[in-house]
Amino acid sequence: MSQPGVTHFFDENTGSLSYVVADPASNACAVIDPVLGFDGVSARTHSSVADPIIDFVLAQGLTVQWILDTHVHADHVSAAAYLQEKLGGQIGIGSQVTEVQHTFAVLFNLDGSFRCDGHQFQRLFSDGEAFQIGDLSGRVIHTPGHTPACVSYLIEDQLFVGDTLFMPDLGTARCDFPGGSAAILYDSIQILYTLPDETPIYVCHDYPGEGRDHYHFQTTVLEQKMLNLHIREGTTQAAFVEVREGRDKTLDLPTLMLPAVQLNIRGGRLPREEKNGISYLKIPLNQM
Repeated sequence: MSQPGVTHFFDENTGSLSYVVADPASNACAVIDPVLGFDGVSARTHSSVADPIIDFVLAQGLTVQWILDTHVHADHVSAAAYLQEKLGGQIGIGSQVTEVQHTFAVLFNLDGSFRCDGHQFQRLFSDGEAFQIGDLSGRVIHTPGHTPACVSYLIEDQLFVGDTLFMPDLGTARCDFPGGSAAILYDSIQILYTLPDETPIYVCHDYPGEGRDHYHFQTTVLEQKMLNLHIREGTTQAAFVEVREGRDKTLDLPTLMLPAVQLNIRGGRLPREEKNGISYLKIPLNQM
């Protein structure tokens, strides 16, 4: 059995982690949760965060088979479409993305040209669905709670959890986005906690400065069960929901949420250009 080679990339502006997971036998790879830069003041996208991934893939002679998002991110723009244009591969996401698309299509009053059927992605994964990266075997685990469409990817014995879990000292992801649920997140984490204790976990975000001066990206199932700030082995659902919902009430809206979700429900693509050749985003007033 091949073991995946995992290389991480960190974006300091959003605290986001992206991964290249490579099969050493075939040189096939998957890119997980890539980030496209976005300037919220000028409304300009830029590729300075994604280009190092491209450079790495080309330098290593890898072939991109998959570009996988764990969910519709609210704090950064997905670079999935940009990487696909440069490197090829299929864009995959959880099948419940259609529910998220519908929610935000209503919020942003998108016209009939936007279809909430997930066609913007080449593969919509169901819970338990298997996939291959060269000779590596992957499995999709539906882990809703942060959003309805969140999935985790188990590639051989390596687990990529998106925003389901953070490093143990930071706990878990917020659950106050549309369709989010602390009770459902609790159930999702219990599923992950049934995996072997030694299973490596790769997180999608880390935020240095809260007690440490350097970002971390890898933990294990055992460390989470023993040390997670919000949900350890034996934590009851009621206790977790109380802590998580209380924490969520103190959080501000992510800085890039309104632009990010409009792009990410499209797989990281810009909205269709209007007659003047310019793409536009919408800002719903007094709604968030």
